[in-house]
Amino acid sequence: MFQRLLIANRGEVVARVARSARALGVAPFGVVSEADRDSAWARDLDGVVCLGPAPSRASYLRAEAVVQAAVQLGCSAIHPGWGFLAEDPLFAALCEQHGVTFVGPSPRVMQTMGRKAAAKAVMRAAGVPVIPGSDGLLESVDEAARLAGEVGYPVLLKADAGGGGRGMRRATNEAELRRGYAEASHEAASAFGSGALYLESYLEGGRHIEVQVIGDRYGDAVHLFERDCSVQRNHQKLVEESPCPLLSQAEREELGAMAARAAREVGYVGAGTIEMLRRRDGQLYFMEMNTRLQVEHPVSELVTGLDVVAEQLRVAAGHPLSLRQDEIALSGHAIEVRINAEDPEQNFRPSPGKLARFAFALDRGPGRVRVDTHLAPGETVPPHYDSLIAKLIAHGRDRGEAIQTALNALEAAEIEGVATTVPMARTILASEAFAKGEYDTRTIPGWTPTSTPPKAASAGGSRR
Repeated sequence: MFQRLLIANRGEVVARVARSARALGVAPFGVVSEADRDSAWARDLDGVVCLGPAPSRASYLRAEAVVQAAVQLGCSAIHPGWGFLAEDPLFAALCEQHGVTFVGPSPRVMQTMGRKAAAKAVMRAAGVPVIPGSDGLLESVDEAARLAGEVGYPVLLKADAGGGGRGMRRATNEAELRRGYAEASHEAASAFGSGALYLESYLEGGRHIEVQVIGDRYGDAVHLFERDCSVQRNHQKLVEESPCPLLSQAEREELGAMAARAAREVGYVGAGTIEMLRRRDGQLYFMEMNTRLQVEHPVSELVTGLDVVAEQLRVAAGHPLSLRQDEIALSGHAIEVRINAEDPEQNFRPSPGKLARFAFALDRGPGRVRVDTHLAPGETVPPHYDSLIAKLIAHGRDRGEAIQTALNALEAAEIEGVATTVPMARTILASEAFAKGEYDTRTIPGWTPTSTPPKAASAGGSRR
């Protein structure tokens, strides 16, 4: 096992990875921007190197400076977390060139799976169904128009190197497609350095279902079952849960086995997520693979009891997977709510500022609650980065208990100084639509900008 680990990220990512590293006896080190230099999560590390000013491109995205920091601090491995450099194959290759282990897949695998058209080709070869559309990248808008006529409108134009909804346009006719092609290509080139696009049939009313996989260096891979991440806004996830309430046990086993097989065939090492779209009739299609740790990985941890980050570190250090597939069991139900410093009533306007109060009650029951955060009362949420300030994950014996546990915890949360998405989260979880599963990726169940969050039922116990 490594003695020293550099966590090439910030905030909650660092706090989460550092916790598992220390449990394995690995000393966590980090990098910071000038804006994060005095933050509590940075002070908790064994050492840090300041990379530069607050903007990400002047600090956290400086790949060579990050590797230099690892060498300077005597770290033999780098964990990229999620975001920033986490899915950059050039960064992974740079780590290798300097004798530093990259905690994740090889640059080759990352390059292949990071390009959506190439990833779809790999999945086809592995027997995973893919969404109808272009076989590869589009050469021109005329080709896009011809293919759209063949598969039928509506269609989606998507950036080959994209993610997070950028470089994506929906078209219901040829005029929209031609306009959207130029817009998507320009947006993708600005965001990802490549304007290449591909085309997919737009499956209306779909559910976003993803499978957590972990592979080792010896050709083995396992799955930790699936997560339903269908509650989204502009392709950004708001609520995640496991298991998916729509799948039968037979469907669950088939999906998991298919995902693990695909990970083995591509030679995947580390934690990754195979994302699928479930059509109304139950047909599942591959969308993309995220070659990194996901924000919502705690959901899978609570239903399996496995520490995903610890497993990442073990396989990166050359150890085989610690568990066989038949040793991984699904237990209960887990729901994660992302708490962002945003005002949902003001079109999700970011709300940076000082946290006058920041407290969560973990004992309201009926199940158990985990809160992952990097912040403490009195700290400031900076305006420069992602607005995620905490993740609240509830576990229950079944879905109903998990929902009630999450509602009780959200009701008891005390956050002052910044606007947050807590009221919206409470409204979603308390809605009849969420309870019945009557939603898809286009809808936020139970919520409108004027919704009033209901009170959660009391479960007894004292606040702490």
